[in-house]
Amino acid sequence: MIARLLRLLAWQLLLALACAQPARAATDAVDIVHAHVESVDDGYKLAASYAFDLNHGLEDAVQHGVPLYFTTEVEFTRPRWYWFDETAIRARQTSRISYNVLTRQYHVSITGSVQQSFASLDDALFLIRRPSRWLVAPRGMLKPGEFYNVTLRMGMDRAYLPKPIQVNAFNNSDWRLASNKKSFLYKAD
Repeated sequence: MIARLLRLLAWQLLLALACAQPARAATDAVDIVHAHVESVDDGYKLAASYAFDLNHGLEDAVQHGVPLYFTTEVEFTRPRWYWFDETAIRARQTSRISYNVLTRQYHVSITGSVQQSFASLDDALFLIRRPSRWLVAPRGMLKPGEFYNVTLRMGMDRAYLPKPIQVNAFNNSDWRLASNKKSFLYKAD
């Protein structure tokens, strides 16, 4: 009787653990919801939006003064039949989110632009999830009429963290927040 009860409890525990695993994996990913390239007078701009949530550990780190950095990488390649693909454009943009305990405000700064302040974490994350259009390259970097394979990736950049936290972050899965590569074709104007 006791052995049967222990087996039943063990099965219930295994079932609970199995059900809990997929939910955890879903929170550790950045989804690229929308991405396209626009040709403007200045050059080529990337418009993208992302979907992700910070897990409890990352939220706690931000609220205790640890800034988090999110890096977006984009690459334009053109296929060649005789050699490796030609890389026409490779660009990176980093966003930083931090919390000031004294003013009780979240601050978001994007490389090359001014810092903005927000009253809540959700408002600050909105700017990182839906950044403004970003000029990835000036005019003339792409050959008009050619097709380019655009590869986009976005995620938390642990290399910018303070050194004592980096050691823990590289070994802790709670600090891994990244997207898979998203690729699409773009015809240069």
